[in-house]
Amino acid sequence: MTLVHLDKKYIKKDSIEKREYQVNLANQAIQENCIVVLPTGLGKTAIALQVISEFLSQGKGVLFLAPTRVLVNQHYDFLKQNLTIEDIGLITGEDTIQKRTKLWNNSVICATPEITKNDLDRQIVSPDQFGLVIFDEVHRTVGDYAYSGIAERVSHSKTRILGMTATLPSEKEKATEILTRLHITSVAERTEDSSDVKPYIQETNTEWVSVELPPDMKAIQTLLKLALDERYETMKKYGLQLNGQQSLSALLRVRQFVLRQNKRCAKPLFTAIRIHYALNMFEAHGITPFLKFCERTAKKKGVGVKELLEVDPNFTRAIQLAKVAQSKGIEHPKIQKLEEILKKTSGKVLIFSSFRDSVDVIYNKLVEMGYPSGILIGKAGETGLKQKKQIETVQKFRDGEFNILIATRVGEEGLDISEVNQVIFYDNIPSSIRFIQRRGRTGRKDTGKLIVLMAKDTIDERYYWIGKRKMTAAKGMGEKMTQTLQKNNSKKTGLDAFL
Repeated sequence: MTLVHLDKKYIKKDSIEKREYQVNLANQAIQENCIVVLPTGLGKTAIALQVISEFLSQGKGVLFLAPTRVLVNQHYDFLKQNLTIEDIGLITGEDTIQKRTKLWNNSVICATPEITKNDLDRQIVSPDQFGLVIFDEVHRTVGDYAYSGIAERVSHSKTRILGMTATLPSEKEKATEILTRLHITSVAERTEDSSDVKPYIQETNTEWVSVELPPDMKAIQTLLKLALDERYETMKKYGLQLNGQQSLSALLRVRQFVLRQNKRCAKPLFTAIRIHYALNMFEAHGITPFLKFCERTAKKKGVGVKELLEVDPNFTRAIQLAKVAQSKGIEHPKIQKLEEILKKTSGKVLIFSSFRDSVDVIYNKLVEMGYPSGILIGKAGETGLKQKKQIETVQKFRDGEFNILIATRVGEEGLDISEVNQVIFYDNIPSSIRFIQRRGRTGRKDTGKLIVLMAKDTIDERYYWIGKRKMTAAKGMGEKMTQTLQKNNSKKTGLDAFL
């Protein structure tokens, strides 16, 4: 079969393969404010490129937003490689105001959301400058995330909005919020079952691997659960009925109610929330992350902190036992399982863990075992990796300087390392979006493999069932939203329907 390339103004000749589904989705996005929902690895950026070329042909400016600096840099490189124009700018929070003021004059700009929102408010840049604004990882447009603020600031102008994601949220309220905030009039979706994308799909085989906590860890787990039960008993005594719901999310939901109407419950409630976090950290990540969590908590002046960490017999005993376990070299059985898996794996491996402390433990253990590895974490305050370092790390991984990369959430979204043979989830996550994002880092050029590590009788197992339910709900969300939009639009005509 002869490979056909895109032939469009401003796109370099013979640079991008022409795929019908991409052309169709791009055409839809050119016509109206649209969210493109497409499985990972099927070329959302190639669709964006076609829409960009159309707006450049109309003499309009383009803003391409992405949530992380690594991803913004990746889009910038992609556009530099594939567009025929030179004036493409890259703007992140690490640039000075003077530099940004000049950079905003480019025809196409790749930028992070926070700095874009701030510069719109400083009036260094005007929303009228852009005929097209692209929101990559558009599922983030909820709550007070910067995407929402940018959408508000460009909504009065005649800007075309294109959102891109591998999946919509599983909750109808969140999906509706995204469509409303961005003034979306259509959802252009393809799934792995769509006939026009099937030839391009690479399979990803998923394996769930269980481990059992050793006796030393089970003893600590029991003590933490006893400390938690005690708080539930106290809350019950003070009249707070949780209807048997003993989850962290249930406790977080009643915070405002307790502060307003049942202040006696505040101390046991906030202490129970802390114990939940500590228990989750311990069950999914092990001894050192748990102890680090306790150290950080000790520095806080919150309600009941001192009592929990210094007086509570169960919690203080749990800390003592954890320190003993740490001195014996015990971390988490997932570490041994990881070593078994890596012995049988060749090629590039991406390991995801939600917490930095856990990433450090995994990294140190793997280096100790003789596995050259790298770390990819975001920047928070004075800690973490700066943008330059993040980009360098990804490049070294691509170049094969090390074959194992351990990443937090910063590596979940959009990271394109085509040769990743295997993705390992060190912890399970209850979010369908994050699950799909993580999984999408493999199976891009060839069959991929995903391994999810789960500790028996822990938060990992509960998250497994929550995640399963959410994945099912997310699958039909694009269709639901399309029906809602069609219903809304059929009640209006002409300009009203568009608005």
